[in-house]
Amino acid sequence: MNTRGYYGIFGGAFIPEILVSTFDELVEAFEKAKNDSVFWREYEEIMSTYSCRPTPLTFAENLSRHFGGARLYIKREDLNHTGAHKANNVMGQGLLVKRMKKTRVIAETGAGQHGVATATMAAKFGLRCTIYMGAVDVKRQRPNVFWMQRLGAEVVPVTEGTGLLKDAINAAFRDWITHMDDTHYVLGTACGPHPFPEMVSYFQSIIGQEARKQILEKEGKLPKGIYACVGGGSNALGIFRAFLDDPVELVGVEAGGKGLETGQHASRLASKDGSIGVAQGYKTYFLQDGDGQMRETHSVAAGLDYIGVSPILSALKEQGRIRAEAVTDQEVMDALSLTIRKEGLIPALESAHAFAQAFKEAGRLSREDIILINQSGRGDKDIFTIADAFDDPSWKVFIQEKANEYAI
Repeated sequence: MNTRGYYGIFGGAFIPEILVSTFDELVEAFEKAKNDSVFWREYEEIMSTYSCRPTPLTFAENLSRHFGGARLYIKREDLNHTGAHKANNVMGQGLLVKRMKKTRVIAETGAGQHGVATATMAAKFGLRCTIYMGAVDVKRQRPNVFWMQRLGAEVVPVTEGTGLLKDAINAAFRDWITHMDDTHYVLGTACGPHPFPEMVSYFQSIIGQEARKQILEKEGKLPKGIYACVGGGSNALGIFRAFLDDPVELVGVEAGGKGLETGQHASRLASKDGSIGVAQGYKTYFLQDGDGQMRETHSVAAGLDYIGVSPILSALKEQGRIRAEAVTDQEVMDALSLTIRKEGLIPALESAHAFAQAFKEAGRLSREDIILINQSGRGDKDIFTIADAFDDPSWKVFIQEKANEYAI
């Protein structure tokens, strides 16, 4: 990265003039914090006492036996407080907010996990909080909306556009422009204008730092491959960063939706539909039409239903350092079901993308090989989507009975 926040040709800060001083302030605060060893110790302290770090590595013995190839390990980011890797980023940005003496935070969220994590951080640090969420995502992630509101956050459904994550990001930026003096935008993923890609991946890098140490302690060697889902790319970069200089294959798994051939997906790196453009303040691969207009996306996982991808991942893909893959919604549901039955783990739908690709490849590898999967979040938030996908009859009866109770 150079001082302008570029990674190769990707990244940058394409922002309106009115936001320049706010971004300058943020860049200065972040650089000072990053060079202050006290800040990282403060960050590690709060992550260990408030968010249960270090998260463990779990050996997936049953799945390893099932596929008969590589030994599968799972990095358990679902055990973070609030149930996802999102806590790593928001607590770090929360500490920056305290340094900058701002009193309000705003955020966007797709799957709701970043929104819950931000609302939790705001409650912990005594900050006012507003969360923007696409109206479609409000419906499919209703349990997380409930928790954000109980934590004291105002949740604003965004009805414009497609009612998805990209529209929530646009709304959050509009809010920030009119409340710069007292408000910090807690961007949830490693996208957006500089310094957000660097800052978010920096805080998330604690995942890979722990995982590298843990796998060496357990197995005495590095994994052959690491699999992580890719929406914006925060959890992928979080675990990848510590292994960039190692002989380890890094596999980012995007949402193949209903199939790449249908056009109903959210795959920017693994499909032929992604192209380089500038939107939402940064340059990267987007799903856009010939006029540069953003296309509609589809994924069973709300957190992957996004038109852009981290500029850092775009650069790593161009360099050949990461391999980009995509799996379909059906492959995700099959992988989720198998993981639940074999290991008693319930990955988030986002995380299940990484599992699905790893499952495709595990059996081709030797039993001496190790595969590491990043379980970025837990799946209880997805209960309505998963129940619909499995067409569970007893769940439908429960919902109907609950609706009847409220009707009375």
